[in-house]
Amino acid sequence: MKPLHSALSACLLVLLVCQATIAWANPFTALHESGRLLIASSLNPKEGLVPGQKVTLTLEIATDRWFSGGTRISLPEVPGLVILQTEQFASNASENRDGQSWVVQRWTLDIYPQRAGEFTIPPLPVKVKVNAGDAGSLEGELMSAATHLSVSTPKSLAQAEHWVAAPTYAISQRFDRSLDDLQVGDAFEREVLFEAEDVMAMMLPAFNAEKMPGLATYPSPPVLDNNNNRGQTRASRSERISYVVEAQGQYLLPARDYFWWNTTSGQLELLTLPATEITAGAASVAKTGTAMPDVSLRQLVTFLLGFALLAGLVWLICKWLPRLPLAGIARTLSGLWQQLRALRKPALPERLNPGSSAGE
Repeated sequence: MKPLHSALSACLLVLLVCQATIAWANPFTALHESGRLLIASSLNPKEGLVPGQKVTLTLEIATDRWFSGGTRISLPEVPGLVILQTEQFASNASENRDGQSWVVQRWTLDIYPQRAGEFTIPPLPVKVKVNAGDAGSLEGELMSAATHLSVSTPKSLAQAEHWVAAPTYAISQRFDRSLDDLQVGDAFEREVLFEAEDVMAMMLPAFNAEKMPGLATYPSPPVLDNNNNRGQTRASRSERISYVVEAQGQYLLPARDYFWWNTTSGQLELLTLPATEITAGAASVAKTGTAMPDVSLRQLVTFLLGFALLAGLVWLICKWLPRLPLAGIARTLSGLWQQLRALRKPALPERLNPGSSAGE
């Protein structure tokens, strides 16, 4: 038994010596194992996750030396998870730990679960360059700890086919012209805009234009935009549809409902895009024909002057006609007739020089 025990002890001693030799032969490994180069990871939020909700995985790399080069993170592929590195630079800081100055790099990865279930993110390889003083610049690979997350679908979302999980979410629409008095052949454009925070544009819903006889639709490719500012992700999806009126009638662009899982309140909300009524062609003309016609100021003044003149003429006739003899009546009527004819004459003569031969 003693010879066997001695052999095992010798093997163990040889193994320890080999490990120590390897560690000392690799200064980067020695720096990490001595606790002077550390890596840690954390998830936010850790619980209450629903499919589509953004989860932030933070990798913290710290050393009591200083970084001498760039850091590279290798992203794994996990079925059911979308893992993205949207930040190209780390958040750098310095800390005092037990009286020693440390420098810290914090890298963030965005994780979007696509379905409910249990997921494990394997250890992530991180390549780091550190200046170790007399040993010079050291380059090596650190491995983060494996991370687990649980995703579930609340009962309120069980019947929904699609939703957006975000702290803010908005839907709006606008038209490039008035929809009143449309006629056959007229065209107009509709823009539907989706905007949300903490999601990617590819996760916002698509808008499928309705097809109806008499109103042709021509959708354009959607415009997706992602904006990341200091860790705040904001996405938008713009859908443009051109419509052409092909026949007279009334059309209805129906209302649309969209589900929003408010990650701030943990509640399901419903956003509605209102319906739009369109009347085109004869129906539009009949509708506007009952309204008061447009009358210009000049036409109104001319009408009032003519009415006043006619009323004055009637008043004169009624006042003086009984007092005049027949001959006087005839002369009066003849004079009034001459005055009316004079009103119809133009202000200028037909020729500028009536007595000359110019223009003859």
